[in-house]
Parts: sequence; structure tokens; C-alpha cells
Amino acid sequence: MNKGNNGDDKSSCSTILGVIPRVVFFVRIYLYLISIYCIYVCLCVIVLKEMKGAGVFNMIVINLVLVLCSGLAHAVWNMFAKQSTDKPVFLWVIYAPATIFLMPVLIIELAEAQLSFNGWMMIGLSLAMQAIYSMLLAYTYKAGELSQVYPIMRGTPTLLIPFAGVILLGEALPIWGWLGICCMLIGFIVMVGWNSGKEHKPTLIQPILLALSVGLCITTYTLIDKVNLQYISPLALLEVTNIGFLLGLTPSVLKPDRLKRVIRNHSKIIWIGAILSPGSYLLFLFAVKNANVSTIAPMREVGIVFGTLLGLFVLKESQGARRITASIVVVMGILLIASSGH
Repeated sequence: MNKGNNGDDKSSCSTILGVIPRVVFFVRIYLYLISIYCIYVCLCVIVLKEMKGAGVFNMIVINLVLVLCSGLAHAVWNMFAKQSTDKPVFLWVIYAPATIFLMPVLIIELAEAQLSFNGWMMIGLSLAMQAIYSMLLAYTYKAGELSQVYPIMRGTPTLLIPFAGVILLGEALPIWGWLGICCMLIGFIVMVGWNSGKEHKPTLIQPILLALSVGLCITTYTLIDKVNLQYISPLALLEVTNIGFLLGLTPSVLKPDRLKRVIRNHSKIIWIGAILSPGSYLLFLFAVKNANVSTIAPMREVGIVFGTLLGLFVLKESQGARRITASIVVVMGILLIASSGH
């Protein structure tokens, strides 16, 4: 009898010891989520406080800082995504925490808002474009190098948004702005390195085409979200985009093994990405709410330089001299566009 009891006791102890790591794991997740929520709340309070009653010059400085921080944050979390072993699942994981905690903000705001049919339609379009964007982004990082595809993805909107802002939103862009666009176009051609002969292989063309598709998605959702800021706050709009992003990648996480493997392999960078990924777009939304999208959007693409440098020096990608030269040309174009804003 004693031997049987001892066996039962050992089995119970083994069960308890097996449960403890799981409890610790979920407690850590809970603490991380709470910290992310606190960071977002503090960020919003600080930004809104600084923007309230700010003069014209101070507002320009605030917008510039927001956009530069947005570009840097965006480049860093994209580097993490490129490094990940399972890109769709990794992207899903880093967007999930903010999506969970911002859900009450969106629900409360939509319940209090009296949106027209057009308002609901624009919010739905933003959600749909984010879903398409997330799927294309994962495929693009599978196909190409960060220092090659990132400048194309982020640079395409810089070329297209000023045209759309002038034509669709009635904004103005002086001659220096158009010269900046020409500089960026030259930079992209050098960045891509489109050569003749053997270089024209499907394996080399595919990442370029995918990156262009991502750029078209970014252009579309940026213009849509500029309009959506008339209906809801930047924080609520961020939640709409987060939901769309997750929906596009959800089929990739339906297999539990993939999710567990990504969390286990990338536990050290997941939480940094969870702050930077939605946070980078939130900073941009705060900036674009009070400025022309045709000026703010190109300024944000300083992240192209950050992304190229991270790809070359951190990920050790090839063709550094050409891509750095192209990045400098692109930055010159960005500065011309930004300096033409008013």
C-alpha cells in the first residue's frame, strides 16, 4: 500500500512541476501585455499634451520628431521580421498584444460615434487593405533581402502619395517637392540594380514585383487612413489596422506547433517588435492628423535608410556600396519633399 501511495505522490508532484513552467509562461505574457499597454497610454498622453496649443514652428518640430521615430521603429521591427524563421506567424505574434489591449478603445469609440455609411465603408477598406498588406509583406520577406525590398516597399508610396494627395485631397506640392520625387525615382532604379542578361531571372524579379505590390498597398491604406482620421482617433484607427493585419495572417497560425515554435525561438525580440510595430504607425497617425499627407508620408520614409543599413550591417546582406549610394540619393529626395511642405 505504501509503495502505491508513494507512486501516486510522485505522479502528482510530476504533474505539478510540469504545470509550473506553463503558469510562469502565461504570467510573463500577462506582464508583457500590461507593459505594452502602459507604454501606449503614456505615449498618447505625452503626444497629445505636446500638440495641444503648440505654435506653428513647434508643431513642425513635433511632427518631424514623430515621423523620424516612426521611420526608425518601422525599420527595426521589419528587420526582426526578416530574421524570423516563420515570417507570417512572427508578424501575427508581434501584432497580437496591442490588438488585444486596444480593442476596448475601438469598441467604445465606435459605440459613441455616429458614423455615416461612407465612414463605415472607409474603415472597412482600411481593414481590408491591411489584411492584403500583411500577406504580401510576409511573402516579400521570404523572397528578397531586406536591403533590396524594403526601399522599394517604402519608397513606392513616397512617389505615389504626393500625386494622390494633390489630385484626390486637394493638397499642394511645390517644384522642390517634384524634384525630390525625381531624385527618389533615380535612387530606386539604382537600388534595384536592374541589369540585362542573366540578371533577368524570375527569382530576381519576383521580390521586386512583390515589393512594388506592398508599396501599392501602403499607398492605398495611407490615403484611406488620412480620411479615416476625420471619423475616429489615431488610437482607434490603429486598432482597425491591427485587426486587419492579424486577419490576413491568421491562417498561418492555425497550426499550434508553428505558433509555439516562433514564441520559443524568438522570445527575446517578440516583445520589442510588439511595441515597435503598431507604435511606429501610431506615431505616423498622430503626425499626419495635423499635416498634409503628401509631405508627412515622404518624410517617414527616412526608414528606407535605416532599413538598408540594418540589412547590410546587421543581416550581412550583399551589394552594400550600390545600395548605400542609392539610399543617399533617396534621402536627398525625401529632404527636398519635406522642405517643400507648408
